[in-house]
Amino acid sequence: MRKVSVITAFLNEESNLPVFKDRVLAVFKGLDFDYEVVLVDDHSSDGGSRFAKEWASENPRVSYVRLSRNCGSHAAFAAGLAKCTGDSAIFLAADLQDPPEVIPQLIQQWTAGHDVVWATRAERLGESRSTKLFSQTYYWLMRRLAFPDMPAKGADFLLVDRKVIDVYNAIPEKNTSFLPMIMWLGFRQTSIDYVKQARHSGTTKWSFWKKVKLLIDSLVSFSYAPIRLISLLGVCVSLAGFLYAIVVIVIAFNGVPVQGWSSLMVVVLILSGMQMLMLGVFGEYLWRAFDEARGRPRYIIEEFLAAKGAVRTDPVRTPSENGNSGVGSGDSSAVKTPASEAICCAEELT
Repeated sequence: MRKVSVITAFLNEESNLPVFKDRVLAVFKGLDFDYEVVLVDDHSSDGGSRFAKEWASENPRVSYVRLSRNCGSHAAFAAGLAKCTGDSAIFLAADLQDPPEVIPQLIQQWTAGHDVVWATRAERLGESRSTKLFSQTYYWLMRRLAFPDMPAKGADFLLVDRKVIDVYNAIPEKNTSFLPMIMWLGFRQTSIDYVKQARHSGTTKWSFWKKVKLLIDSLVSFSYAPIRLISLLGVCVSLAGFLYAIVVIVIAFNGVPVQGWSSLMVVVLILSGMQMLMLGVFGEYLWRAFDEARGRPRYIIEEFLAAKGAVRTDPVRTPSENGNSGVGSGDSSAVKTPASEAICCAEELT
């Protein structure tokens, strides 16, 4: 029997997890598939951690992974992929904005031969105008600068086949966006529509600056448009300066004095601002290259409660001790822990 892994990353979702549990179990009661649930605790500080551990202890199909600090939902989902054992994996939010009742539709498309099945938002309920505006801006930019086929209204809820999981686990990148990376991988992809619900309870953990970082990470990781744009801007400014120089020379030959102070200050300030902007864009790319060169993986697993109930705390090992460069291989052996589960990238805060 084929197995489906349900991966959820949560942070302080004590009030949502019991309802999440009931709804997920109810869905799989009506399906002819084996399943497992991988609960990734992004270092919660409420009772959600205790509930998740109890669920994993009492149910042999549930695993519990706790990260040593808050590394962000994208890193948490990567940890879930490294630990899941299913023939496919479904990413599901613990806040119940993505209804578990859509899972059968995802599985149906998977059994039809698709490797990636996106649940695209036909409508979003209970979201503020600012959240919807940022989401629309993000996906508009990504469609035009990186992935023309990305869903216009977005998709956080999807299923991926085991072959996609294995390829993703072999990619060592840290400062990247999880969902665009899945789209970049290719394979046979399709989508279904669903209505994104309002949060069951609690508040979102996505702050404004986390959203900004997500946008920057996505553009820098999957598009050269920012560098191409500043190159084009530099050409335009150079042409404008050349034309202005011709104007100044013509005026000087006609004996008309050039009015200098105000125009000079405007030009200097504009050019200085553009130079700082260009340095900032170059810095974003350069910092990511430096961060990758350091070889720090994305997260530390503080505690792992496997599906069969064995508790293990992963020892800290360096990449040289593991004989690899920090790629999350998904190996759960207590003898040799992947470096991606031993060191947490200090800058991964999304």
